[in-house]
Amino acid sequence: MSGIELAGFLALAATAAYIQTLTGFAFGLIMMGGVGLSGVMSLPDAATIVGVLTLTNAGQMMLKGWRDVAYRELKLIMIADLPFLFVGYFLLEWLADTRLDLLRLLLGLVIVAASLQMARKPHPLAQVSKPGSFLFFGSIAGVMGGLFSTGGPPLIYHLYRQPLPLAQIRETLVTVFALNQVFRLSVVGATGNFPTGSTLSGLLAVPVVMGATYAARRWPLPLPPAILRRIVFALLFLSGVSLGAPAVLHMLGGPP
Repeated sequence: MSGIELAGFLALAATAAYIQTLTGFAFGLIMMGGVGLSGVMSLPDAATIVGVLTLTNAGQMMLKGWRDVAYRELKLIMIADLPFLFVGYFLLEWLADTRLDLLRLLLGLVIVAASLQMARKPHPLAQVSKPGSFLFFGSIAGVMGGLFSTGGPPLIYHLYRQPLPLAQIRETLVTVFALNQVFRLSVVGATGNFPTGSTLSGLLAVPVVMGATYAARRWPLPLPPAILRRIVFALLFLSGVSLGAPAVLHMLGGPP
């Protein structure tokens, strides 16, 4: 990455970490959307760098938030999540080699679907869902986490419908993200696919993420949660459309 590209990447990481700390989600979506649009690195390399940064943010949040984790629900989610995370990872490797436009389109669709989901407030349930539902949403999150280091959208939808305290929902989500990245990064290392060369400069965002996480805890934005969600929704929707539309045109025979 050039100096300008690195500066933009660091600014993107700071913004994503700040929003993630306030909301409990959106870090991976913002980072992958920004990288996909800018093209500063390949999507597999970006997913790995984003995984390291996600783990940094999640680990910092869990230092105080681990007491609020809903461990029963977490166990159910991870039972299904981890096997499908491997499926998603190897699907990413295959698509990156043979179907790059399809990969970009999938990422765009994931971001658009997540943004539309954020635009509506989930209808709360009267009681906690049955175990099978956590297994189902955990499996979808695993595939998405393996593909793009961002398995949040299906879990966000499901957990925010549960009659659980908001702090418990937020910290459970963060714990899932952290565990996903531990296993995903282990697979990356075992397969020898860890980024090399100038791409590694993206790891300079680690202290930036730590600083933004601390800032969000210490100085949260004076905005109602609903307004913050709308801002994030608009940014994600536009980035998803901007990422997916050119891929569709190219697949139909238009210019890249």
